[in-house]
Amino acid sequence: MSVRDSLLENLGGDLEYHPRRAALYLVIAAATICFWIFSPPEDKYRYVPLVFALGGLALLVKGILLLRKSSEGIGLSEKDISNLSGAYKRKNLPPLPSQAGQILQDFGTGPLLLWPLLKLGSDANNSVNNPVPFQILVTGATLFALGWLMRRMTSQPEA
Repeated sequence: MSVRDSLLENLGGDLEYHPRRAALYLVIAAATICFWIFSPPEDKYRYVPLVFALGGLALLVKGILLLRKSSEGIGLSEKDISNLSGAYKRKNLPPLPSQAGQILQDFGTGPLLLWPLLKLGSDANNSVNNPVPFQILVTGATLFALGWLMRRMTSQPEA
């Protein structure tokens, strides 16, 4: 598997319909975005609140994507569709260490990928101080790597 395929599988391989995980992501996203919203106005554009805002935004997007229905039911009869939604087909949450690593990795994706938005924000609002984008990028990369490492160390060996 190439590095590109591995990265795409790591970032988007778990985007399947899973309402319980989506609810978990949306609650954590709301909490992290609230950290930014309720920070004092003079601190909103400092290092830590910006990391929380960008990470919360990434978790919000992932939560919304986990809520979308997949195309599993296309072309099935009504009986087959009702069997798909039965209790025996429900997906369980992954083990807690693996889930924590995935959430940390997805949280780190926000500062890692969305840091260029900070330049747009500072151009639109002249009262914004220098938002230290390089430090935010490094923090995002570090959180992403820590989440990846946690997932790697807690993954089940393939048979």
